Amino acid sequence: MANILKVVKGTKDILPQDMPMWHFLEDTANRIFSKYGYKEIRTPIFEVTELFARGVGDTTDIVNKEMYTFEKSDRSLTLRPENTAGVVRSFIENGMSRLSSPVKLWYKGPMFRYERPQAGRQRQFHQVGIEMFGIKEPTADAEAILLAVNYLKSLGLNDLEVEINSLGCPKCREEYKKKIKEILKPEFNNLCEDCQNRYEKNPLRLLDCKVESCQKIFEKPEIKAVIQSDFICEECAEHYSKLKTYLKELNVKFTENKLLVRGLDYYNRTVFEIKSNNLGSQNAVCGGGRYDSLVRNLGGEDTPAVGWAMGMERLISLIEPIEPEKFDAYIVSNSTTDAIKLAQELREQGLCVEFDLQNKKFTKQLEKASKVARYAFILGEDEIANNMVSVKNLSTSIQKTIDRNNLRSEFKNV
Repeated sequence: MANILKVVKGTKDILPQDMPMWHFLEDTANRIFSKYGYKEIRTPIFEVTELFARGVGDTTDIVNKEMYTFEKSDRSLTLRPENTAGVVRSFIENGMSRLSSPVKLWYKGPMFRYERPQAGRQRQFHQVGIEMFGIKEPTADAEAILLAVNYLKSLGLNDLEVEINSLGCPKCREEYKKKIKEILKPEFNNLCEDCQNRYEKNPLRLLDCKVESCQKIFEKPEIKAVIQSDFICEECAEHYSKLKTYLKELNVKFTENKLLVRGLDYYNRTVFEIKSNNLGSQNAVCGGGRYDSLVRNLGGEDTPAVGWAMGMERLISLIEPIEPEKFDAYIVSNSTTDAIKLAQELREQGLCVEFDLQNKKFTKQLEKASKVARYAFILGEDEIANNMVSVKNLSTSIQKTIDRNNLRSEFKNV
């Protein structure tokens, strides 16, 4: 016997019994996001590698370590590791800047990163997210955060923690980077390998490190004082202050976290994460922020923007399982011809119907019906002869014989 081929490590099949959860996430996204004026966009799963090098940042772990890149016809292509860069590329290429602001877009779909698989994180994973273009005021940041919170609540995740921070603009951030490097220079040899590499390229990314030994260094009083310092300029401080005011007015509870920098290079000013304590385990379920220079960096006009993304596998791990939807009816009959004709009639009338394709015994068909349907439509010899159907409510065991001509309107009264 040939060896059985298995799914590639870091990927998973989404099986039929799993689909109700995925449809719930997707349908809820479409319903909630539409209320805020967002339109769905679908971008290609692979793009030119340069898009992510320029967009995500060549100092990030994603670009340096995690991208799936391949050559085709002398061109470097990459499976998308995230979708903001692709949406921005589409925004520019399709002339969306000519539309009236704000331009609000949402997406869902698979992303690809070569990282260690673990619970809720795969090498092929799925995200749902939003991007808003054209609004520089903090009202956009506040609405984006509010939308994320309301979407999560609509999924049944109510025990939420919102963390926010401001990274300032490129000008005021440069002085902060210098201070971070200066205060951490004596600790350089004690930093993890990744932080040592980040020290010169992007010192802010050091604050995002999850290695325990580095976190202990950041907790040292003299280092923590620099990290916690208010380095942002007056304009950025005003933007951040207004954001906090709006969130309070919207009853969005939040805490400030100076270590929150996010793992992507394109963020400026507002960054945020939302954590869920659902099912007793704290999990980061949403991350995002403002990226006012990304459109320009990818060849477009200067356009302020803000957005966020959520890992769908992580969300599914936190919400209660959903029972698969049952058929409206299962047809039980010893006449396959009559069963298939009735099934077609009912399907044309909008019902979800199944019947036995193997002509099994009556008792086996009834047993199957009780497991997969809400009603059993029984076609015995008498029913067929008199153009009738016996309808059995499988939850109450009430049974009634109905004229087939009135079946569609009467069966739910059984």
